[in-house]
Amino acid sequence: MAVTYTWAVTGMKVLVSAGPLSNYVVNVQWTKTGTDENGNTGTFAGATPFQPDPAQPDFVPFDQLTEAIVLSWVQPVVTGMYEEHVNAQIAKQIADKIDPITDVTPPWAPPQPTPTPPAP
Repeated sequence: MAVTYTWAVTGMKVLVSAGPLSNYVVNVQWTKTGTDENGNTGTFAGATPFQPDPAQPDFVPFDQLTEAIVLSWVQPVVTGMYEEHVNAQIAKQIADKIDPITDVTPPWAPPQPTPTPPAP
């Protein structure tokens, strides 16, 4: 089963500073959505903390951020076993849509009474 993944930033938390540089991103909320060839989807929501460092040469001021820039911070963190976990959760959601598991009443259970409609 081939799965295509898309990422989205769903929120950010910033540390507001009184200094000349403000609005440092300290947390990014994101989703990774997988879609199989039949259009079934699964989504994992995550949050990634950051320690901003405006002294770094690649520091981007808040008002110049794009979703692509922010995702370029998140995606390198979602690797290895963490990425395997994320993708497994997405795959489980897709599998549940393809072959859903439903609650049933055991065959030995007494029948449930039918509710009586209220009198007019």
